[in-house]
Amino acid sequence: MFVSASAVAGILVGGLAGTSTAVAATEAATKPAAAAQSAAVDNHGLTTTEARYLQCELKANWGYSGALDGLLGTNSWKALQRALARHWGYKDAIDGIPGPNTNRALQRLLMARYGYPGPIDGIWGPNSRAAFKRLAAACAASC
Repeated sequence: MFVSASAVAGILVGGLAGTSTAVAATEAATKPAAAAQSAAVDNHGLTTTEARYLQCELKANWGYSGALDGLLGTNSWKALQRALARHWGYKDAIDGIPGPNTNRALQRLLMARYGYPGPIDGIWGPNSRAAFKRLAAACAASC
């Protein structure tokens, strides 16, 4: 299936969706990621398949240059932070660390486009994970 670059860009500009179970989000892995990513992996509840879909979108539109391995490490999060800074009010450092400010910006996107019911509090709970899962599903067309 062919998806235009503008449609793919619209996914991030318009919103991000896709999370897995509540348990998976708190399993922010501390194992090393791919060679290009030196920090811990934090898939924020996404399966590796879902995270790979997000990485495809980030590679197509937000400067992600790492492997499409389904491991959201520093480089994946930096690319996502660039998207969030451009369109969703992220004003913190582009450091690849998904902290509360990254989560708040991501929640704004998820609320606007992927059914996140709020609040915008930076706490990554089951509602955030469920909406993040929907975002990842929307990114599948980028792979």
